[in-house]
Amino acid sequence: MSLNTTPRGQRLHIALFGRRNAGKSSLINALTGQEVAIVSDVPGTTTDPVAKAMEILPLGPVMVIDTAGIDDVGELGALRVRKSFEVLNRTDLALLVVDPGRGFGPYEEEVLRRCEEHKVPVVTVINKIDLYPEVVRHGLGVELASPKVFVSALTRQGIEELKQVIIQHAPKDWTMPTIVGDLIQPGDLVVLVIPIDKAAPKGRLILPQQQVIRDIIDHDAVAIMVKERELKHALSLLGTKPRLVITDASAYLKAAADTPPDVLFTSFSVLFARYKGDLETLVMGVKAVDELRPGDRVLIAEACTHHPIEDDIGRVKIPRWLRSRVGGELHFDVVAGSGPLPENLRDYKLIVHCGACMLNRKEMLSRLMQARQAGVPIVNYGVIMAHMHGVLRRALSPFPALQALLEPTEEEMELELELLRRARS
Repeated sequence: MSLNTTPRGQRLHIALFGRRNAGKSSLINALTGQEVAIVSDVPGTTTDPVAKAMEILPLGPVMVIDTAGIDDVGELGALRVRKSFEVLNRTDLALLVVDPGRGFGPYEEEVLRRCEEHKVPVVTVINKIDLYPEVVRHGLGVELASPKVFVSALTRQGIEELKQVIIQHAPKDWTMPTIVGDLIQPGDLVVLVIPIDKAAPKGRLILPQQQVIRDIIDHDAVAIMVKERELKHALSLLGTKPRLVITDASAYLKAAADTPPDVLFTSFSVLFARYKGDLETLVMGVKAVDELRPGDRVLIAEACTHHPIEDDIGRVKIPRWLRSRVGGELHFDVVAGSGPLPENLRDYKLIVHCGACMLNRKEMLSRLMQARQAGVPIVNYGVIMAHMHGVLRRALSPFPALQALLEPTEEEMELELELLRRARS
C-alpha cells in the first residue's frame, strides 16, 4: 500500500482554522507544494471543509483540512462556522492561522477554547510576514501557550520550519494501535476466512481485509486466505495449528464451528472495533440488545455512503435479526457519512455502528464519546452479529479480559459444548 493510496482513516488529520482571508488555503498550497486549494482575495472563498491527502516526512501520510473562516457572517456563515468546528471531531492537530493585520482576538481565542475542549493540540501560524515583517520581532502582543511559527504562504518563508513544528507537536499517540500484530509472533500462521458473495467487490478484497493481511506480513507472520466452505479442509492440510483464525462476520457460525476450540478465533469487525475505537465500550453495548422492546428506536450509523445492496448487512440483515429477537417492530433510522452523529441521540435505545474503516481513530472515539454523553449504548456490526449468533465470547478469545465481562448465553454454552464434542471426536 503506497503513501498515495493510504486510506483516509490511517492518516494524521491536520485542520486549519482562522478568519476569512487569513491565508489558510494559501498555506495548504505552500505545505503541499501544489495549487490544491482555491485562493482568492474575496472573503469566504472556502465554504465547506476541504480535505487534501499529502505526506509530511517523517510523519508520513496526513490529511490536511481547509475550513471556512471563523468570522463568517449571516445565517449561512454561521452554518459554515459550525461545520468548521465539527472538523475538530476528527482532528489530531490544529493550525490556527493568524493575519497580523487583524491581530489576535475573540475569534482566535474561541478556536483555542474549542481545541482545548476537544483536547486537540494547536500550533499558531502567524502568516503574511512578507507584508508585516515587524511581527517577527515584536509578535502579536499577546502571550500564547501554544507553539507559534512565522510564515509567508506567498513566498514559502518559514514553511519548512512549520513542518518541523508539526512533526514535534503531533500527538505522540495519534497512530492507531496495530490491528493484529500484538496477538501474533513472527512465524505464526493466521487463517483468514473471506466469503466471496454478492457483497464482495469484484476482483479485489475489501479494505479491512487488505489492512489485516498487510499487518500480518509486517509482523513477519504467515497469512492464508480461504472461503468459509474451505476452512475445515484447509485446517486439515496444515502441519501445524494456526495461532489465530479471523473470519468475516457474515461467516461467524460456520467458521466458529470449524475452528478448533484451542485456536484463537475472532473477526475483522472485532479487530477493527479495537483498532478504530474502544472495543470494551462496544462489547458492553450488547447488553442493550437484550433489553430492546417493540417500538424502540435504533440508529444505524455508517461511516461511508456506499450503495446499499439487496440484503445489506446494516440496513436489512441486522434490523431483521433485531426485530426477530424482540418479537415485534422496531424503528430504524440510518445516517451515513463522516461527521458527528445526530444531536437527538437520546431518542434511541441503541446505536449500531459499522466497522469504521473510513474513519480515523479520533473520529470514531469522538462518536463513542457522543454516545456515552447521551447515555445511549453503542455496538458495531461485528460485535452485535457475534452476540446474536451466540459466538461473542468465542470471538473475544484473543481478549480474555473482555470475555470475563460477559456472562455466557445459552446459545454460547451450547455452541461451546458442541465444539468440545467435535474436538474430542
